[in-house]
Amino acid sequence: MIKMKINELRFGTAGIPWAAKGLGTQEGVKKVRELGLDAMELEFVHNVNVSLEKAPEIKQVAKQNNIVLTCHCPYYINLNSSDPQKIVDSVGRIMKSASILEACGGWSACMHAAFYGDVSPGILNEKLKNIFSGIVKSLKNESIEVWIRPEIGGKKTQFGPLEEIVALCKSVEQMLPCVDYAHFHARDGGNKKYEHFEASLSLIEKELGKDAIQNMHMHVEGIAYNGKGEKNHLNLDESDFQWQELLRALKEFNAKGVLICESPNIEKDAMMMQEFYGNIYS
Repeated sequence: MIKMKINELRFGTAGIPWAAKGLGTQEGVKKVRELGLDAMELEFVHNVNVSLEKAPEIKQVAKQNNIVLTCHCPYYINLNSSDPQKIVDSVGRIMKSASILEACGGWSACMHAAFYGDVSPGILNEKLKNIFSGIVKSLKNESIEVWIRPEIGGKKTQFGPLEEIVALCKSVEQMLPCVDYAHFHARDGGNKKYEHFEASLSLIEKELGKDAIQNMHMHVEGIAYNGKGEKNHLNLDESDFQWQELLRALKEFNAKGVLICESPNIEKDAMMMQEFYGNIYS
């Protein structure tokens, strides 16, 4: 059972805001609050760069500033590797990320779970179900109560159209999707309209329940893409991603949780989305 409940939709940055770069995680958390945002993702993408000794200080600063912390697990995860040791190492990286996030008082850990390789989606989903069930069991044994979130993959070679992730999460306790809506947009290679976002939220609600809509962990950014999916992230005003329509759908569904901005100008786009969201129906 996850301890923390979030009673609103919070906006935050993927990592330390540019205005506090080089000053460390604690100063980054303070800067997020100064900017009027209320969430921050710890970027463990290259390594888990917070120690157990430092984590309680980060937890205290986040609590004092009312900032919800999430984390992005290392990129070096592939639970479908042909090398069994790489799968073991990938599980270890997820476990370590979740453990440190728990020590920081955080809420939700996301990751890119796997590449398809030559495995069919159905077989891979069953394989991931078994692996993640083991991960969650180990986390519970260690009293680690954070959400585990497989993320929509931006490239078609990655596990993770929304339907597959929802099916996986439906079968494993303590798991919900991390919905990167720019990846959702890029993976299918076309503009996403309001009805696409509405359909995605309806799917989550139907298959995972209303509680899943009340516990969303999302990424939003501008994105460049081609027929293979994601190429690179962009600022929102440089992209054809219709983020305003997404926010309207989230408002309509009364979605709650955390929306993390992964645009290159992280805090600028995060604040722009927060302002737009606050003015919907006002």
